[in-house]
Amino acid sequence: MSLAHSPPRLARRPAAETRERLLEHGAELFNSQGYNTTGINAIVQAAGVPKGSFYHYFASKQDFGLAVIDRFDAHYRNKLGAALDAPHTPPLDRLRRYLESGMREMIDADFCSGCLIGNLGQELAGRDPAFRLRLEQVFSGWAARFTACLDEARQRGDVTAAATTRELAEFLLSGWEGALMRAKVTHSTAPLQAFITLYFSQVLRHV
Repeated sequence: MSLAHSPPRLARRPAAETRERLLEHGAELFNSQGYNTTGINAIVQAAGVPKGSFYHYFASKQDFGLAVIDRFDAHYRNKLGAALDAPHTPPLDRLRRYLESGMREMIDADFCSGCLIGNLGQELAGRDPAFRLRLEQVFSGWAARFTACLDEARQRGDVTAAATTRELAEFLLSGWEGALMRAKVTHSTAPLQAFITLYFSQVLRHV
């Protein structure tokens, strides 16, 4: 039998690529329209994979949501490392540049995205203990990175506030997440710029 006119076989995606596509498109949908309003059908359609592939990698939508959080956290920790682990740059300059880069990202996204972890925290932390625990672990890890940077700044004499560096890091995290939410509502960088200005001019140097 001649194979000359047989339809070509579609190339199979590697398993890791399929899983990554699901997570990538799921994160985009969760960030733009929320976890609860995003169905599995929408995720697999956006990723361009069969629905059976979803259940091959994830036991449930909750399992998938936790994996999305882990993936985002891994990427974000790399971003924090690139921004804050720069020994030849003063620590507060690193911190300011990190926040200013976040402000530019909001502009590039037309104020429609914000922080995925912050968005999921507002939506899910009060309803699902598994999500609440995982989100708190993520936030605590970020706060630890900010604390290390602020410790360097305090050793240089650049931080004179009476609060501990951990308290200052927690304030930074909570205040910045709130400013991101306000920026989405107002479609303006004003809340972000106000937070940056007050944090560096007043909070860190308040005696």
